[in-house]
Amino acid sequence: MSVPQFWSTPLRYLRWASHERPAIFYSIVVGSMGPVFLVGLPPIRRALGDVDPEPIPLTYPIPAGPRTFPKGYDDE
Repeated sequence: MSVPQFWSTPLRYLRWASHERPAIFYSIVVGSMGPVFLVGLPPIRRALGDVDPEPIPLTYPIPAGPRTFPKGYDDE
């Protein structure tokens, strides 16, 4: 049983694929960088000084003190 060409000479196969099938080759290269960026990019971002924004409030803040009612607009 023979060994497939990719596993016997992977660099030669990748060079052939980059010349003969560039759209497929480079889409696989760019797609494979996604998980790497998912793990590696947040520490780099924080090291460069980028901070995460404050979380969006889920409720409306209730003001302290008594409620003031508007006057003069037929609300009396």
